Amino acid sequence: MSTPAASTGAATTARATDTRWPAILCWLAVALEGFDLVVLGAVIPELLATNAIGFTPEAATLVATLSLVGVGLGAAAVGPIADRFGRRYTIIFCVLFFSIFTILVAFSPNVALFTTFRFIAGLALGAVMPGCLAYISEHNKSGKTGKATTLTMTGYHAGAVAISLLAVFYSHNWHLLFIAGGVAGLVLVPLLWWKLPESQEFVEAQSSTTAAPKTGMAGLFVGRFKLVTIGVWAASFMGLLLVYGLNTWLPKIMADAGYEVSDSLVMLFVMNIGAVVGLVIAGWLADKHGTKPIVLMWFLLAAVFLAALSIPMTSQILLNIAVFITGVFVFSAQVLVYAFVSAIYPPTARGTAIGMASAVGRIGAIVGPFITGTLVTAGIAYPWGFYLFAVVAVLGFAAMVIVPKAVDAAGR
Repeated sequence: MSTPAASTGAATTARATDTRWPAILCWLAVALEGFDLVVLGAVIPELLATNAIGFTPEAATLVATLSLVGVGLGAAAVGPIADRFGRRYTIIFCVLFFSIFTILVAFSPNVALFTTFRFIAGLALGAVMPGCLAYISEHNKSGKTGKATTLTMTGYHAGAVAISLLAVFYSHNWHLLFIAGGVAGLVLVPLLWWKLPESQEFVEAQSSTTAAPKTGMAGLFVGRFKLVTIGVWAASFMGLLLVYGLNTWLPKIMADAGYEVSDSLVMLFVMNIGAVVGLVIAGWLADKHGTKPIVLMWFLLAAVFLAALSIPMTSQILLNIAVFITGVFVFSAQVLVYAFVSAIYPPTARGTAIGMASAVGRIGAIVGPFITGTLVTAGIAYPWGFYLFAVVAVLGFAAMVIVPKAVDAAGR
């Protein structure tokens, strides 16, 4: 016969296990998103060099653009679905869906089907991250979403690093890289079904007999939520413009500035390492001091260090330190916006809120590389690219300034 103490200990262990599995599974799902979003960039050089299935530079540009469009549309569409049918089934279905179509990409006989499958996979791929962030914010019983959100988003960078390393050895066989991403997703699906319960907060909100807040898009524009929605959409746009603009063009800009090409590639790696460190620090500070003040500080410091990169530096060590610190603030500023969204909207509109913030951000992800590429073509990316990025960070700061720090479920 078990003692009360033993029973309590068993219950605590069960709760701890239940707590760990959802966090791990959401992290893995977001890692798959990072893997599958970066895999295209990793294989494009090989596709172009070998003219595989008829790939040309124009075709590669079309595929890359439509992939991001699919991700944006998926992020926008997933919110109402997750808010209506639940986080669990939405995450499971999306992982299954994009895994199947990612494998189909590997067996595409021509560019047209490659593009089609990649676009369809992107629809589900874009839905995974908003669904996971909505889930993990509700699973976190402390009510503090900063650390939970930022730690989950480190999965994205882990997935990006994983595909980067695989590409070093297997880029000559690009089929294997897509198959690896798809199979990893299919392996994850049974684990999600087995160990990912529905969000208890979502279940309670759905079963509540009191008047529930408005759901879906309508819930984003109730009362003072109008200001929140406008502000976080603008901040998300600016945040992802910075992330994708820098990730796409930083090596080229620094090469144009006179730095060695190999050093420029190292800078991109250093900046992304800074991103992971920044995510951990930002989440801890947001939970301790409030998410909005840290978002504001992060955007402002990002602007300062982006502008500083326009200053020629003769010391490689000093330059890499500056790039590292810039990565700390630029990448996690965007994720803190998601943390803020997760905390402020009620469960009935949370999935839609995160999904739409992500979708609007994806527009910035398309605009950023385009604008920066225009500056590169004009030969003025250095130093004007960094001035542009600094202004964008200031605009992100301004967007969050207008956002109320707290709003109740009724929008007051």
